[in-house]
Amino acid sequence: MSNNNDNNLIRFTKEHNFGFGTVLFLGIFIYVVIVLFIYFSSDPIVRYEVVEGSLSSQNIYRAIAVRDEHVIQSPYSGYVNFLAREGQKVAVGDIVYTVDETGKLNEYLESQSLLENTLTDKELDDFKNELVDFSHSYDPVSYTEVYSFKYSLQNSVLKLANSNFLESLRQAQDEGGLSTAVKYCTSSEAGVVSYWIDGFENFDPANISMDTFDERKYEKTNISANELRAEGDVVYKLSESEDWYIIFPIKETDAESFEKQGYILCRFLRNQYESWGAVSIIRNDKDVFCRLDFNNSMSSFVNERFLDVELILNEETGLKVPNSSIIEKEFYLINENYVIFDTVNNIYYVILSGYDDTGQPITIRKEISVYSHDEEAHVYYVDETFLTAGDTLHMENSQQVFVIKDKGTLTGVYNINKGYADFKEITIISQNDEYAIVKPNSTYGLRVYDYIALKADTVSDDQFINE
Repeated sequence: MSNNNDNNLIRFTKEHNFGFGTVLFLGIFIYVVIVLFIYFSSDPIVRYEVVEGSLSSQNIYRAIAVRDEHVIQSPYSGYVNFLAREGQKVAVGDIVYTVDETGKLNEYLESQSLLENTLTDKELDDFKNELVDFSHSYDPVSYTEVYSFKYSLQNSVLKLANSNFLESLRQAQDEGGLSTAVKYCTSSEAGVVSYWIDGFENFDPANISMDTFDERKYEKTNISANELRAEGDVVYKLSESEDWYIIFPIKETDAESFEKQGYILCRFLRNQYESWGAVSIIRNDKDVFCRLDFNNSMSSFVNERFLDVELILNEETGLKVPNSSIIEKEFYLINENYVIFDTVNNIYYVILSGYDDTGQPITIRKEISVYSHDEEAHVYYVDETFLTAGDTLHMENSQQVFVIKDKGTLTGVYNINKGYADFKEITIISQNDEYAIVKPNSTYGLRVYDYIALKADTVSDDQFINE
């Protein structure tokens, strides 16, 4: 009986019913797995916040000073004593030095105690100022300058003393019978006196090269007082004009900017003196040099050939972006008469030739993305994604057509504000090795506090950014 009952039992197979919640969970799980895979298998996109700023650059240069220098030679042989100080302005007819042809002058002055001289307060102040100037400008790297200063100091002492015993000298000539042995040598021109030579006296800027600035090859000869000189030997130099210039090497990228400014304010680091110089650019093979011309302060630096200077430039301010963010991209160039702006929907579009399902020609209104407008060339830069070379565009309310073919390149960055890479045009104002200053608030460009991709080469157009 029981067996019959068992035979009458009907077994139902349990159905696996996947509800909506299960499907939703599986979908989310798969999405998370895909996102995690993409994130860990690709390089992370580092973002950079655009800020306002300027380029902080070291505008300090080592320059060569070039001035109008006339080398003066002695017409006599004998012991030379300087009466004019280094850097002193002399007029026509002023006594610059004397020549003792016999060598008996010093002996007579010593025997008569005429060499004992005192300096005035002004002369002492000048002497102290020379010491202070050197202490402020001393650079242990340029130790050879110490020797130049030593000779300059010795000459200063002798010249200060010599200028005081001029009366003693004349007395010695009268009393010691030296009237013909000592020659007074005067200046034939007005100018500033210096007592050294270095071969740059007739320097031609057309021959400048980087080798000119190699100070290891530089030789400066100081002309010392109370030394025996032959006829024709150099005794001093005379700089007759306040017009002078400095010249120094620069980068090619700076040449256009400097030349555009016309005049640059220059600070001389030795004494912090500032003066405006007229700019000119000199090119010699692959090297570029900047020349700054001045019409004052020559006498302040008459004893210097090499000068450290700082250029106080009119630095441009704008949006500061890293060079690694900058990229170039190609676009189609579309005549502006064929691009229409919809003021209601705030979009750009073109009227494109096409065909319907039956193959009949029609015109299609197609939305486009505009990345720049060149008002001079009368063209828009349009993304290649929206159009194809050979497409025919129609002018609104006209029978004229335009065939797409030409391309142009824009410089820009990838804006990632919206979570995907969107190219934005930039106009670079100035640039150094690390950053560029970009024109702010342009129609198609960046705004302050925008986020951009730090490395443009790690991003592609319209790529979604996983942060």
